[in-house]
Amino acid sequence: MAAFSSDRLAPEQLEAFEGFLIELNRAAAGVILPLFRADHGLIDKGGEGGFDPVTHADQGAERAIRALISEHYPSHGVIGEEYGEDRPDAEFVWVLDPVDGTRAFIAGLPLWCTLIGLRFQGKPVLGSIGQSFLGELYIGHAGGSRLMTRGESRPLRVRPCPNLADALIATTDPAIFQGPEREAWRAVRKASRIARLGCDAYAYAMVAAGTIDLVLEAGLQAWDIDAAIPVIAGAGGVTTDWRGQPVGPHGGQIAIAGDRACLEQALAALAVAAV
Repeated sequence: MAAFSSDRLAPEQLEAFEGFLIELNRAAAGVILPLFRADHGLIDKGGEGGFDPVTHADQGAERAIRALISEHYPSHGVIGEEYGEDRPDAEFVWVLDPVDGTRAFIAGLPLWCTLIGLRFQGKPVLGSIGQSFLGELYIGHAGGSRLMTRGESRPLRVRPCPNLADALIATTDPAIFQGPEREAWRAVRKASRIARLGCDAYAYAMVAAGTIDLVLEAGLQAWDIDAAIPVIAGAGGVTTDWRGQPVGPHGGQIAIAGDRACLEQALAALAVAAV
């Protein structure tokens, strides 16, 4: 799924949606923060043989976001992790993961994020990665991205890293990689300088901020990645699948990089597992 060209929406329309996106993040934070490092009502929805946690924070934040969308933009569609799809083929569709990194959330680690993206005619045009406990909101579109924190705003920019050997890379957990994916990850890890694990979508924000060079993931859903694509693009980075193609509408194998040259070197190793 390619990031949009900034001329797809009128500037005033994009500005209005950006303001609304900030409002949605505030509403989500209002639900989530009182439950962080508190009684969050953990539920395991994984069934036998698996653990798939969800909390009152996940559910309540998505309800709050959906309520505001319904009030302000009733013709818009929604795709959310907790409550499924509503008009997914609408011209405008909001894609939601209220608490990406629920495992970090229940562990009390401030690495979870609220992911909210907006599609226009099937393409992601605007997105945000919010870490409300730290007071950080990474927000952007192809025309530019910025970090809003502590009442200030500053532009986001990826850093140059043309050589994979110099790269700081990340993934949520190597256990997510299946079959040939594991060997592909190991090859990229061996070729890189250092790896960090367990950061979920916060690692995506760090690519946009210029502190991480490459993130590799697999098995993602649309709500795991849609919001990040415009933020990364606006900071000068690139998001592709493991074949180097635009990310599809349903997620999958994902590579996020600040420097395309570094990405190309990683893709050469990932090719054996790319689907």
